[in-house]
Amino acid sequence: MTTATTSTSKAAADAAGGSLRFYGVWLIGIVVLIVLPMIFSSGGSLTSFSLIGIAIVFALSYNILLGQTGLLSFGHAVHYGLGGFAACHMMNAVVSHGWPIPLPFIPLFGGLGGLMFAMIIGWVMTKRAGTVFAMISLGIGELVASSSLILRSVFGGESGITTDRTALPKLLGWSFGPQLQVYYLIAFWLVLSAIAMYALTRTPLGRICNAVRDNPERVQFIGYDPHVVRYIAFCFAGFFAGIAGGLAAINFEIANSAYLGAIQSGLVLFSTFIGGTAFFFGPILGAILVTYLQLGLTNLTTAWQLYFGIIFIGIVMYAPGGIAGLLMMHRPLIRAGTLWTVIPSYLVAIVPTVALACGVILAIETVARFSGGDAINLFGIAFNPTSPVTWIAAAVLVVGGFVVARLTWRRIAEAWDRAGTVARDRGYLA
Repeated sequence: MTTATTSTSKAAADAAGGSLRFYGVWLIGIVVLIVLPMIFSSGGSLTSFSLIGIAIVFALSYNILLGQTGLLSFGHAVHYGLGGFAACHMMNAVVSHGWPIPLPFIPLFGGLGGLMFAMIIGWVMTKRAGTVFAMISLGIGELVASSSLILRSVFGGESGITTDRTALPKLLGWSFGPQLQVYYLIAFWLVLSAIAMYALTRTPLGRICNAVRDNPERVQFIGYDPHVVRYIAFCFAGFFAGIAGGLAAINFEIANSAYLGAIQSGLVLFSTFIGGTAFFFGPILGAILVTYLQLGLTNLTTAWQLYFGIIFIGIVMYAPGGIAGLLMMHRPLIRAGTLWTVIPSYLVAIVPTVALACGVILAIETVARFSGGDAINLFGIAFNPTSPVTWIAAAVLVVGGFVVARLTWRRIAEAWDRAGTVARDRGYLA
């Protein structure tokens, strides 16, 4: 009895500790969202934070398809864009008809816009998964993007649909003219949407979506229709993507064909896959990284899309689990206390890896700026793209950095094998 009572008490304590950690993570996230504008109060920072919040909601909605259900979509921006247009039309209707609907409710109408389109086209699209679904999504995306330039009464043509968020009824004295108020509105919907999408992953529907992703034949054998499961997941993804589009329409006060294009679909795919689809926080990390890089690189180089492609290829080849997968790999080592044995190998590998990255950057910028002759400023060092010295430096950094980095990466693999063996012996690795 004493042993049984002790085991029960230990299990209850573990469950309470797990619940405390779970709610603690969400509370920390909410506090960070509240405090960020107090630390970084410039207009550029608030704009960047707003864009990152929108990108997080968009990426999490895409992960309902890719990570949860195994549906690779090349046209997810359709729901995002239609949500933005629905939000703009709703804001203009509120102003013209004098409806008592304040701005914080507008993203909900954007979500309904994305949901309605998902319900209409989803039943046919989700009959098949894999390559068929991917190609249909690509075709639908391009069809809607092209139609946005033709159906001017709905999409406004090339100029799009404009609106004025300050013309809507105020809520608690907030007009949502200042960017700070818009940021907090986006943060509110970010928290609400993230909690809802996380809760969805913990429901029986979320579990059966994972089963459809892994083995649809087995799911059909136990009595569920994979087509229906994929359709419901597609509708949920369209709804939350529409919310993200509505937030974007509020932030920019415009919706145009760029919301619907392949670039927008590609960015959300990059964000989700680079962050990692196997963990809920993966798309969050990916959205933060991709948005930050997009804002930063566009001001530094004209070849910013090429850097995105290189990062994406590197993640696919060497870290298919994404950034979140790389981070979670260390959890068993931390619990087993063997991570410190791997850290020295990491420190040794940093130098040649950074040299390799600098060589790749220098090579790309040399090619991109060769015709114009614009100087290259790499970490405070000026390079002339037309000078042979620059080409030689780039070649030395790329070749030398790659050769030395390969040797150090082997050392990391050996250190990982030793640390993993110890962790496995202690019961922390399967």
